[in-house]
Amino acid sequence: MWSFPLLPDRASTVATQVDMLYFFLVAVSLFFSLVIIVGLVYSAVRYRKDSKASREGAVHEHLGLELAWSIIPLGIAMGIFVWSSVLYLGMHVAPSGAMEIYVVGKQWMWKIQHPQGNREINELHVPVGKPVKLIMTSQDVIHSFYIPAFRIKQDVLPGRYSTQWFQATTPGVYHLFCAEYCGTSHSGMIGKVIVLDQPEYEAWLAGGSSTAMSSSGAELFKQFGCQTCHKSGSSQRGPSLDGLFGKQVALINGEKVVADQEYLRESILNPAAKITQGYLPFMPTYRNQLSHEQINQLVEYVKGLGGQTSASEHP
Repeated sequence: MWSFPLLPDRASTVATQVDMLYFFLVAVSLFFSLVIIVGLVYSAVRYRKDSKASREGAVHEHLGLELAWSIIPLGIAMGIFVWSSVLYLGMHVAPSGAMEIYVVGKQWMWKIQHPQGNREINELHVPVGKPVKLIMTSQDVIHSFYIPAFRIKQDVLPGRYSTQWFQATTPGVYHLFCAEYCGTSHSGMIGKVIVLDQPEYEAWLAGGSSTAMSSSGAELFKQFGCQTCHKSGSSQRGPSLDGLFGKQVALINGEKVVADQEYLRESILNPAAKITQGYLPFMPTYRNQLSHEQINQLVEYVKGLGGQTSASEHP
């Protein structure tokens, strides 16, 4: 039998919740639209020119009615606000232990790398039933990572990390789009998300021949002489990186920040932005010396030196 689906598949844990909120908004809009339209049509017909309908006793003020049309919409609006806020927070704060995957958007493709080292372009392989956190940045302009079947969409910005997470519920292949106009070939910036059962996903990972991101980061760490300043010892000129990830760092201005992925990335590209208390701003910038993929690998290496993994839960 021929059918025309009005909505994409629901293939994530939040898809149904997003649809329910959407249907409620549509229902409320239709209800009040019908009330207003029916009232307008009725009044226009009943009290048209030359109509014999009585116009005596017209009410110009009615406190109960005015309170009703103010309080009821306010209550509905506040209910929508609370409902959508709870859903939004749930969609943007990844659960503890979520699997992390790095995404770099560029005109006009998605470049993806798994911590194990597997690389993909315009494809994303994930296991079913496990939360996945995407750590994303852009190489050039603003992009937007959009998977309709998962009901998730997040802007991918140059100069910083943005994150989103999902948990796929059904194996299959789903559309991936860029939902932000990003240039002449924006319409071609498409891909697919391939959701596999756990054994199939592990087999796919094992089939890759790439070096783990943390291992590649360790090589970069040595190549650029980072150990000269950050290795504990008499020659140490910068803060030790052992166990740093996820901990609070005291800055020379008295503030404290969490050493998460964004902090590490900024420290590599703009080391003078946040100077650690007790140290001088000796570190040079590595902007234009490292690719986005190499920065991600260095971040993974520092993460592997220990620390509080709960920091990865920050949106």
